[in-house]
Amino acid sequence: MKNWYALYTKPRHEFKALEQLTELGIETYLPTITNTRQWSDRKKKVTEPLFRGYIFINSNEAERNNAVTREAVIKTIFFDGKPAVIPNQEIESIKKMLKSPEKIKVFNGITKGVIVRVESGPFIGIEGVVNSVSNDENTLSVSMQLLNRTIIVTIAKDTKIKRVI
Repeated sequence: MKNWYALYTKPRHEFKALEQLTELGIETYLPTITNTRQWSDRKKKVTEPLFRGYIFINSNEAERNNAVTREAVIKTIFFDGKPAVIPNQEIESIKKMLKSPEKIKVFNGITKGVIVRVESGPFIGIEGVVNSVSNDENTLSVSMQLLNRTIIVTIAKDTKIKRVI
């Protein structure tokens, strides 16, 4: 029986993994998005993976085991000690969303509403809910409940924080 699995690739090796897995005859899916990048002297449209560092395969157990032996692939994503099976519906949802790529924005890391713990700086050890992340991503506003009051603290984006939940 074939299932969808997520594989973790080497950094910037998603397209190489796609090539290597396709050569094996394994059904692969690498969702991509095209962005316009601005350099000092030019603009260019660049196609990049929607999820950096990941590629999806639809395979049986033997094909999955063979896939992780490829140079560009590091490992299969596991949950509770078993390879994580991605529901077909989620893959189909991603494909539907990519039909309107201009409306897609992917957030890597910390986003609004996430509970975090500060791991460096003057607020080390404090937990709170992320209220906002600035456009330039230099600051992060975290709300902390204390004595039934909300204190909003703005911390530098380079402060180490860890997602709690």
